[in-house]
Amino acid sequence: MTFNTKRLGIAALAAVVLISGCGFHRKKYENPITKETEQPDKVLFDKAIKDIEKGRYEVARLTLNTLINTYDSSEFLAKAKLAIADSWMRQSGPEGMAQAEAEFKDFQLFYPTMEEAPEAQSKICEIHIRQMEKADRDPNNALRAEQECRDLLTKYPNSKFAPQTEQRLREIQQALAESEMVAASYYNNKGALAAATNRYTGLVGQYPLYSRAAEALWLNANAYAKMGARFRQKVGDAYTRIVRDYPLSSYAELAKKKLQEMELPVPDPDPSAVARMKYEAANHEEPSRFRKLTDFMRRNPDVSDAAKTGSPTMDPPKREIPESVPKTADAAAPGFSGDVTVAPVTGPSALDTQPDARPTPPGTTPAPATPDSTKKKP
Repeated sequence: MTFNTKRLGIAALAAVVLISGCGFHRKKYENPITKETEQPDKVLFDKAIKDIEKGRYEVARLTLNTLINTYDSSEFLAKAKLAIADSWMRQSGPEGMAQAEAEFKDFQLFYPTMEEAPEAQSKICEIHIRQMEKADRDPNNALRAEQECRDLLTKYPNSKFAPQTEQRLREIQQALAESEMVAASYYNNKGALAAATNRYTGLVGQYPLYSRAAEALWLNANAYAKMGARFRQKVGDAYTRIVRDYPLSSYAELAKKKLQEMELPVPDPDPSAVARMKYEAANHEEPSRFRKLTDFMRRNPDVSDAAKTGSPTMDPPKREIPESVPKTADAAAPGFSGDVTVAPVTGPSALDTQPDARPTPPGTTPAPATPDSTKKKP
C-alpha cells in the first residue's frame, strides 16, 4: 500500500466519522428538551405562582400574560388565565373583586368544558359571599351570591364543588331570610300589619329552612289576627304550618292550643320535619364567645344558625300582593283561555246606532255660530 492510498483511507474514515457525528448531533437537536431542562412556559408559570404566593400580583400578571401571548398552544394556558383571576381575588378590594369576577367569567367562556370551570364558578360565588353585609344593610351582594351559587348547582351538579356550594347556599339564604325578618318586624312594630304579613308570608314561603321560620309564622298569625275576622283562615293556616312543619320548635305547643281554641283541626307533625329538626339540633355549632363579643365589629352576617341539611330554594325570590289588597277580576283570572277570531260585520254596530260622544264627529262641519251666541253676556 502506497502513501497516497493510506492518505485516501484515512480521509475516507474521517469523512465517515464526521458524517456519523453530524447525524448524531442533528438527531439530538430535534429533541433539545432533556430531563435536566425545564420547558420555558412552565418556568414562567412557576415563577408567576411564586409571585402570587408572595403578594407580587402585578408582576405575576405580567408574567402570566407573557406566557399567554408567547405560547398560545401551551398546556399551561388555561391554568395561566385561572391564575390571573386568582391574583385579582387575592389582591381583594372592590377593584380586585370586580376584576376577579370578570376574569373567572372569561375563563368559563373560553373553557366551558374544563374541570376547572366549576372551580371558577365557585370562586365567583365566594367573591360575593365575602362582600355580604348584615341583615339591616344592603342585601345586593347576598342576592348575587345566591344567584351565582344556584348557577353552579344547575350547571355543574356533579362537580366536587356542589356539596360545599349547597351548604353555602343555605348560609346565604339564612342571611337573606334574616334580612326579610328585620323588615317584617319593623313593619309589625310600626302597626303596618298588611306589609308585615306580606313579608312574613314571603319569608317562610321562600326560605323554609330559615332557623326562625316558626317564629315568623307565629308573628304572622298574630298580625293577621289583629287585621280582623276575615283573615281567620290565614291565622289558622299559619298555626297549622307551625305544628306540621316545625314540630320541635318552641312555638309548636302554643300553636296547638291556638288551633284548639279556634276549633280548627290540629295536624300531625311531618315525620321528615321531625327528623330534620333533630339533625339540626344535634349538629348545631354555637359561635364562640369571642365571636359574639366582636360581632358588632364585623361586616359579614353571622350564619352559624343556618341549616345543615335540606334542599335550599332554587327559585328566585318573588313579591306577593298583600292579602289586604282587593283582588280584581284580572288578578283572579290572569290568563285568557279561548280563541280569537276575525269576522266581517254584517249588521248595524254600536257606532251606527249609538250617538257619538265626541263634540264634532269625523266628516261633519261644526254648526255656524248664531248672532245671539256671539254676544257677550253681561
